[in-house]
Amino acid sequence: MLDAPMPTWNPDQYLKFADERARPCRDLAARVLTNPVRRLIDLGCGPGNSTQILAERWPRAQLTGLDSSPDMIASARKSQLDCEWIVGDAAAWAASIGEEFDVIFSNAAMQWLPNHATLFPKLLRRAAPGGALAIQMPANFDAPPHRLMREMAALPEWRAKFSPGKVREWHVHDEAFYYEVLAPVADRVDFWVTEYLHVLPDVAGIVEWYKGTGMRPFLEALASDDDRERFTTEYLQRLGQYYKPQSDGRVLFPFRRIFLIAYRGKP
Repeated sequence: MLDAPMPTWNPDQYLKFADERARPCRDLAARVLTNPVRRLIDLGCGPGNSTQILAERWPRAQLTGLDSSPDMIASARKSQLDCEWIVGDAAAWAASIGEEFDVIFSNAAMQWLPNHATLFPKLLRRAAPGGALAIQMPANFDAPPHRLMREMAALPEWRAKFSPGKVREWHVHDEAFYYEVLAPVADRVDFWVTEYLHVLPDVAGIVEWYKGTGMRPFLEALASDDDRERFTTEYLQRLGQYYKPQSDGRVLFPFRRIFLIAYRGKP
């Protein structure tokens, strides 16, 4: 049985898969070579689970966590981290003039912001000389779960409920795009792609995963709880054709992610 749909950012829904979501965050933090790290900011910090990983990686650094969701920041403030928590927009922060950071970090958040060709160089300019911009984003928007959401929203029985502009778009490009954007303004860049293979209890587990992130804009665009419940149920039924249970009943859930680290040159 699926839980009731969550149309807004919900820390509890997001943290249902905290261990799985932490793996790419740890992998990204481990590859950052900046030293020393005195000040760092976690953009799109959510409920603070990624910020906790950064505190473990750089225990002496001064931490800042920024997220656009007041609910996420409220959850983060309940943690025991010595961190400045800010409700704010990462794009506005990038365009502002302020203190520089040795590491500007973002785990699975930048896909919600447009105009990466201008945004990412602005983010790098907020790094201190010798500092790093480190970003991880989902790169599986053509995988069955994402494709199915779009296909369902375009069906005649759903189309009128998803008028143009109601569903918030994702923004992720290929590796070559980010190289062309960052190489001219960075001292050096490091890029890679990883496909994680998560083992989930069943197909309903995949739906629960996406309700915490990628499915949220579709649920948010629907006007009633009844529509959200019906969309979620139909989505689960259709998704089953793509993920067949293993002999123990579990399903294998591949998830592709893109990683990039750009270093600002020293004077």
